[in-house]
Amino acid sequence: MKSVVAGLAEVTERTQHIVRDEIELAKAEVAEKVVSLGRGAAVGVAAGVFLALAGLFLLHALAFFFWWLLPVGGNLIFVGYLVVVLLLVVFAGLAGYLAMKFVKKGAPPVPTMAVEEAKLLRESVSAARSGTTPPAVPAATGGPARPTGDHGRLDLPKDGA
Repeated sequence: MKSVVAGLAEVTERTQHIVRDEIELAKAEVAEKVVSLGRGAAVGVAAGVFLALAGLFLLHALAFFFWWLLPVGGNLIFVGYLVVVLLLVVFAGLAGYLAMKFVKKGAPPVPTMAVEEAKLLRESVSAARSGTTPPAVPAATGGPARPTGDHGRLDLPKDGA
């Protein structure tokens, strides 16, 4: 009997050591992945900064191009910059208009299909209690078609029992 108890104690102790080792291994793996994700995020931020600077230099190049293209001559480089500013304001206005349009289309977020389903379920339950057949859903509403025969009726007790 003592050997069985000693064996169980040894198995329990070894199991605890294995579980602890597995937990330590999992912690090490997670820490390694977090460090890797941190490095990736830092390099991604650096790429974003480089891309933003490239965009800035592109805007400078566009300003000089418009200065060269327009017949203003001399040292009136600011005219090219004004053209670039005007283009940026037009693009910002267009983007703002589109954003407003998309927000109005999505607001307020009402689950219309779920509301329609709840109404149909309520009608089906009330029709089943009264013994009539539930109404069918027209295909234009986008909801699933409801059967109109007895096979589609919910069989609920009439007296609530």
